[in-house]
Amino acid sequence: MITDDFYSDEYDEYETLFDPLNTDRQARRKRKPRVNHVPKKARGEIIDEIAETAGLEGGFTTTYQPARFEEGWLLSSLQTFYDQGLIIDVMARVKGGKEANVYRCRAQPGTSETWLAAKVYRPRQFRNLRNDKVYRDGRAILKSDGTIAKKTDHRLMRALDKKSDFGMQVRHTSWLMHEVTTLERLYQAGAAVPRPFGAGENAILMDYIGDEYIAAPALQEVSLAQAEAESLFQELLRNIELMLAHDMIHGDLSAYNVLYWAGNITLIDFPQVVNCHTNENAYTILQRDIERTCEYFARQGVSSDPEALLADLWSRYGAKAPHNL
Repeated sequence: MITDDFYSDEYDEYETLFDPLNTDRQARRKRKPRVNHVPKKARGEIIDEIAETAGLEGGFTTTYQPARFEEGWLLSSLQTFYDQGLIIDVMARVKGGKEANVYRCRAQPGTSETWLAAKVYRPRQFRNLRNDKVYRDGRAILKSDGTIAKKTDHRLMRALDKKSDFGMQVRHTSWLMHEVTTLERLYQAGAAVPRPFGAGENAILMDYIGDEYIAAPALQEVSLAQAEAESLFQELLRNIELMLAHDMIHGDLSAYNVLYWAGNITLIDFPQVVNCHTNENAYTILQRDIERTCEYFARQGVSSDPEALLADLWSRYGAKAPHNL
């Protein structure tokens, strides 16, 4: 527990500098001297202690033992789900990525699930989001409750323009909420996506695909018999079309962002989702998604014509004319 003594010891130096009594020599002489002064700790040590204590004080300990660099932000990111009665433990990290790590969590019995997956975004300084401006084109800024931020909110808009700390947090929140709201819409529409259970400031809780021993592998790691490959190719095209019917393009679709488990596929990782009508790069982004999909299934023995597929889907769901033609 962080006590009053902790703060007094840590900030003795600042009190000495800024206490108005120190400007008066006689008053300073009358002050009772401090005893048992503890040497000032390094900033990193203080942060580590605060992060560790916060998790323990909340009663949230985990079977999974995180590395020191991830412990503080992992516990703080998942505390919301623990407090809401959605998870009771974190068992393992099942995926590490450039944007986020995914953890297998033991679900609270009331959820009717055994396991849930928590996608925890990495701290901003450790993330690698290249060309995110391409995906943000034509997208509204979403607030933490999923509603659209008003352009008349001048404070927020100035923070975004200046890229202040507050502005970067707003952009991060919007990025996360686009993924959450996309999952919600697509799950309700019958797409092969994880069911979302909740969202926090830095994490999303959703269906876990796999079992207690292994998480579902990416499709890229799987070799399919041709008959199964044909069936799954059609299922993936169904999902691409379903997204377009809801004005969405995945934005980063490939065999790396499709999970395979027990003969079924699940599409994941939607923060880059774009609107097919408002994003100026929508045609090119859809083209890349389709080409990557066809390339993987070609290696599995499935013949397709990506140009024809693109032309057909764009003519039925895209803008009236490709922006880049």
